[in-house]
Amino acid sequence: MLDLAMLKKTPFNLNDKQVSWVTDTLESMSQEEKIGQIFCPICGETEPEKINQFVNTYNPGGVLYRPMESKVIKGCHKAFQDSSRIPMLLAANLESGGVGIASDGTYFSRPMGVAATGNKENAYRLGYISGKEAAAVGCNWSFAPICDLDKNFMNPIMNVRTFGDNVNTVIGFVKEQLRGLDEFGVAAAPKHFPGDGVDFRDQHLVSSVNSLSVEEYDESYGKIWREVIDTGVLSVMVGHILQPAYSKLLNPSLKDEDIMPATLATEILQGLLRDKLGFNGVIVTDATPMIGFTTAMKRSDALPACIMAGCDMILFNKNIDEDYEFIRAALSDGRLSEERLEEAAIRILAMKAAMGLPEKKAKGTLVPEEAYLTDIDCKEHRDWTKQCADEAVTLVKDTQHLLPISPDKYKKIRLYFLEDRVGGGFKDGESEIYRIKALLEKEGFEVSVYDYAKPDFYEMFETGVGYAKEKFDLAIYVACIDTASNQSVRRIDWVHLMAADAPWFVNDIPTMFISLANPYHLVDAPMVKTFINAYTPTKEVCEAVVEKIMGRSQFKGISPVDPFCGVWGSKF
Repeated sequence: MLDLAMLKKTPFNLNDKQVSWVTDTLESMSQEEKIGQIFCPICGETEPEKINQFVNTYNPGGVLYRPMESKVIKGCHKAFQDSSRIPMLLAANLESGGVGIASDGTYFSRPMGVAATGNKENAYRLGYISGKEAAAVGCNWSFAPICDLDKNFMNPIMNVRTFGDNVNTVIGFVKEQLRGLDEFGVAAAPKHFPGDGVDFRDQHLVSSVNSLSVEEYDESYGKIWREVIDTGVLSVMVGHILQPAYSKLLNPSLKDEDIMPATLATEILQGLLRDKLGFNGVIVTDATPMIGFTTAMKRSDALPACIMAGCDMILFNKNIDEDYEFIRAALSDGRLSEERLEEAAIRILAMKAAMGLPEKKAKGTLVPEEAYLTDIDCKEHRDWTKQCADEAVTLVKDTQHLLPISPDKYKKIRLYFLEDRVGGGFKDGESEIYRIKALLEKEGFEVSVYDYAKPDFYEMFETGVGYAKEKFDLAIYVACIDTASNQSVRRIDWVHLMAADAPWFVNDIPTMFISLANPYHLVDAPMVKTFINAYTPTKEVCEAVVEKIMGRSQFKGISPVDPFCGVWGSKF
């Protein structure tokens, strides 16, 4: 059993009354309620009656919804809190603004866009906007900030979700984001311990590897996590990521083939996170349907094993009834001890007490009044979003001295919109990529768009430079190949037939590339001599880009990563 004196220490810092609530609540709970407390399912129900039935069946400790319209999601959260005897953690991926929980919320900026501004005030505003809009709909738990380093330009899942590759930048910006969240009582679960961004693979698809040595880890991810933990965060999200160097250091008897992802590795959770880094709060897994978790061992063993290893809460389910039964069975045969289940439940209850949830439940204020919905995408948040966009847009290179452009120089523009050809993954908000065409036309350009649905085979196979020059004076590529889960690469996928949309004419016709998401497209288009990174595909960013290429606004952003990817020729 957890030493209850630990509940009075960081990060919980409970008083005697709060400790009594934790112990009294635990004593009143059935085993089924304790099992429910360690689960945070994902839910899609919107009808109060069905939500009530869900709570009565599963007694979950928390729940997460994908973004919905603010009024709808607020109603869902209220139904959960009204139905549950014990106040619940209501979670969201608040990585880029209120849009993480409310589809009509503010899409402030991807973290890398915030970092590109060099202005920590924007990191605070990211947390502030996320926290204020989350609180307005009753959301109280943020699966953010992201504490990872973008150390591998091939990594398909971190990318613009990070604050870049500089340790001190990540520390400074994460702390400011935490400060903004805290103003509205939204608890954070920084992620993804022990650290993503080294591997070139996505843990949604494979157990990925943080391959740094102990010394390299201590000077990078270890330094970040120590600083973040010292802020007093109540929870930490653990990824399905191996850290072999520390696993071997802390458990020398481990064979290479027996090293597990952190969610299942006692030495990483207890030895590194709790003992060395001093974290005493709630440890939550990343989503357990991710293949990085599901392929590590049989699910019937993995769920109880992650709790025994040191996780306190299981995020999401495959089959929820089956998953609950796996925990019951493990309790029956001893693979999961009652003591460890109660320890996990105590920490979760302590987190809720530290957040003041029992008092709010008693007052009926867990979900605020309808009037607070006016906080969603309010004018202040939109103004800050516009300012951040202006400060973020980065001119990576203009070696051909193309900028600024005007209709007098380049009347006819050919636009190439590069997007995902196959949808997939969960993204933060809607792309505004097509807004660029209207903005350019408003400036007086004649704009044609490359039609991927109806390829011009004459242009593709028979024409040359002269034909292209008749069609357009300037080519602009606008890419929105946004970071998303469950995809193996985030690269430009030129049309497979003769790479017909690639800039073959770059030495004959001026060509510009604008990336609204991935900052690494020079690896596939090094020949383009004018390249802009904008990080976030919002309306405000599109408008800022056009202002800058027209010469009315300076480029202010500084790249938080190496946009040249170490590729020969990409700087020229």
